[in-house]
Amino acid sequence: MTFAWYGHLKLKQYDWFASWPLILVILFSWGIAFFEYCFQVPANRIGYVENGGPYSLVQLKVIQEVVSLTVFTVFSLVFFKTQTFRWNHILAFFLLIVAVWLVFKK
Repeated sequence: MTFAWYGHLKLKQYDWFASWPLILVILFSWGIAFFEYCFQVPANRIGYVENGGPYSLVQLKVIQEVVSLTVFTVFSLVFFKTQTFRWNHILAFFLLIVAVWLVFKK
């Protein structure tokens, strides 16, 4: 999803992509996102406690958010060199770890 949502901002620097109208960019992004949904939906279905999985709905969402933000951070640092990683970002990640701990605490 990270590439579907933000990758087009980087691809804009290429002539072949920069000339695309917005609707084509949207369809391109949806095409990429489709493949993630093909994995995410079954994973939630299998992992959900009411379907025999080990995770509650809240736990599934927190896992998804942490994975998404971690991938986004790596993506932004690799592809968008002008972005900086500051102390408040580190603190935010620490708080995410606390959130995961709280959600999984019995």
